[in-house]
Amino acid sequence: MPSETLTHGPDRFDDDDYPAYTMGRAAEMIGATPGFLRAVGEAGLVTPLRSEGGHRRYSRHQLRIAARARELVDQGTPIEAACRIVVLEDRLDDALRRNEELSGPAERAEGAPS
Repeated sequence: MPSETLTHGPDRFDDDDYPAYTMGRAAEMIGATPGFLRAVGEAGLVTPLRSEGGHRRYSRHQLRIAARARELVDQGTPIEAACRIVVLEDRLDDALRRNEELSGPAERAEGAPS
């Protein structure tokens, strides 16, 4: 993985994709352990950026994804399966959103009940 460093700026913390959280803080926020975050990283669900010192940093978006995987694991789903489910849920959401965008207003109006 190429080494990416973080840039700092006052508006970066408003960015959902800005890797603002250390591994310890991220784990605490989603009620998991650092080991869980490492596991979802190894499974390819999230790829944290690295600070200049080489420490993992997570964005709010990545934490929402990891939290969804944690919910599934808490329900008894193996971590690899939970990660795959989250990926497929994300793809389905994207496909449904694209389908809605492509259907256009005229087609939506035709399908509406009278």
